Amino acid sequence: MSEVFNNIPGITWRGDSIDDIEILRELPSGLASVLGAANGFILHGGALHVRGASLAPEWHSVRAAWRGPNAFHTLYESLEASDIPFAQDQMGDQFLIRDGAVIRLAAETGEVETLVDTLDDFFRKVSEDIEGFLNVGLGHTLQPGQLLLAYPPFVFQESDAGASLKPAPAGEVILFHAYLARQMRDVPDGGQVGFKITD
Repeated sequence: MSEVFNNIPGITWRGDSIDDIEILRELPSGLASVLGAANGFILHGGALHVRGASLAPEWHSVRAAWRGPNAFHTLYESLEASDIPFAQDQMGDQFLIRDGAVIRLAAETGEVETLVDTLDDFFRKVSEDIEGFLNVGLGHTLQPGQLLLAYPPFVFQESDAGASLKPAPAGEVILFHAYLARQMRDVPDGGQVGFKITD
């Protein structure tokens, strides 16, 4: 795994030294190996963020995403407590390890799909073609701790005419997407949803 990691191009930010040894011991060996080489990192100014074995900041912490008050399995019914949320793309879609495979959570809808069979495959494909594999663009530069917020959300037909993309704190984007997915859960295809904008 470390050999694959060493070939990943485009690292623009690295996490501080590991300060959550306990969580590191609970992670699969492949992920622990990656975090041992770099305690989480960001590629291409935010295209992909791999979380670290860190107690803070919260946006970078595997523990917070996996076991914290807003752990992903508490925000999305489609996830299990054993799913490990190790990374996210610039739009807030999440990548989790489930039974050794890497799954993708579509943040706006809560839908889950198997992406690749192993973490090694995930990082290899990221290295080879991050844009094509993850469907991300490299034209945005985000500050660490930010994600892009699309309005209207991509799940809505209105976004076909063009959605605005605005950098926002990762925690806010994640909670908005989880709320949106819960509201959309029982809406049939083609159904209508209303928004109430408040200050």
